[in-house]
Amino acid sequence: MTYEEALQKINDRLLFGIKPGLERIRALCDALGNPEKRTRFVHVAGTNGKGTTCTLVANVLRAAGYRTGLYTSPYVLDFRERFRINGEMISKDDVIDEVARVASVAERLEAAGETVTEFEFITAMALDWFARQSCDFAVLEVGLGGRMDATNVIGVPEAAAIASISLDHTAVLGDTLEQIAFEKAGIIKPGGAVALYADNPECVVREISTICAERGAKLHIADESRMQVGGTSLDGTAFTWDGLALMTPFTGAHQMHNAATALTVVDILRERGVQISDDALQKGFSTAYIAARMERLSEKPLVILDGGHNPGCAAALHEVLATHLSGRKITAVMGIMSDKDSMRYLARVAPQFSKIVTLAPHNPRALEAEALAEEARAFCADVTAASTIEEALALSRVEGDEVLVICGSFFLASEIRDAAIAYYTK
Repeated sequence: MTYEEALQKINDRLLFGIKPGLERIRALCDALGNPEKRTRFVHVAGTNGKGTTCTLVANVLRAAGYRTGLYTSPYVLDFRERFRINGEMISKDDVIDEVARVASVAERLEAAGETVTEFEFITAMALDWFARQSCDFAVLEVGLGGRMDATNVIGVPEAAAIASISLDHTAVLGDTLEQIAFEKAGIIKPGGAVALYADNPECVVREISTICAERGAKLHIADESRMQVGGTSLDGTAFTWDGLALMTPFTGAHQMHNAATALTVVDILRERGVQISDDALQKGFSTAYIAARMERLSEKPLVILDGGHNPGCAAALHEVLATHLSGRKITAVMGIMSDKDSMRYLARVAPQFSKIVTLAPHNPRALEAEALAEEARAFCADVTAASTIEEALALSRVEGDEVLVICGSFFLASEIRDAAIAYYTK
């Protein structure tokens, strides 16, 4: 099997869609020798901020000397981004090996009438790889929800975290914040400990508090009185936590909430005897990196890539632009999936743009460029639909002190990132 054939085996499973439930992933793990029982985990759910929280915690554990796996989604440029150990992506050979191992099990299940989804398949790959690579810890980002997400096959994690909760995936998770909070809180296990993002709505805090009480789990709401924010810019944010000087490359008020959540996870780990020095904390935070999340692709002119795709992400982008780029001419290239709340996203960010160029990513769920353009015209006078990446970059070209923001979808981010870098560095 080649690497390309291995990826095709995975991608073929996209046809099976999303099937919430733990029966199939449990069967996969049982057949693989229960890798989920051979690693210590940090488990992170939420609508927004999961990736940042996971990255910060994994980076701190790595800096503390632990062999640390990180499982995230989606990827931006390379499928292998989803599986990392100590910051290094899984090798192509290991992808081939894991696909072969998991496929042999999945095919047996399917012969018995079960259908294994893409996310279940790659979650089994991740758990198996982390165990076989003897990771001390693995940090797992929930795919969708929590309660019925494939990552929830694990037992009681060393720490759980619930990041910011807002309305997203309402057709699957429910159309109220309380319903969504209930699904996210499914990762809270009896006797466990959970760190909670401090700036969640009161109804979310109440729902999660009730669930923790019912399950005998200890709730740690991030105490942001311990945090003092210093200088902030597009380069990141300097702050202190209990007087310890820290810096994160991430910017925006929402990222300080994410940082406080990650630090609360560190508190839980320390309480459980995990040795994490202040030096490791400082190094782990300062060296964190995530592609396509307020990522700067060019400085002169300034080009920002942000894959956030829901109203919460739009609010975060709005805040960063208003705080750091007020008064500058900002153009956007934007693509959004048809199953996202595009109007709420647009209402938040589109008025900040002097010009918008819409582009549909190559994905069957993508909102057509002209349809998105029509929606965007309610908020911005200068909107044009493009049919190719090359056309979108040409139509949106910025110079000098102008700013280009590419936003709305990780699928768009994946397709346009390299082309945008090349366009502005040629």
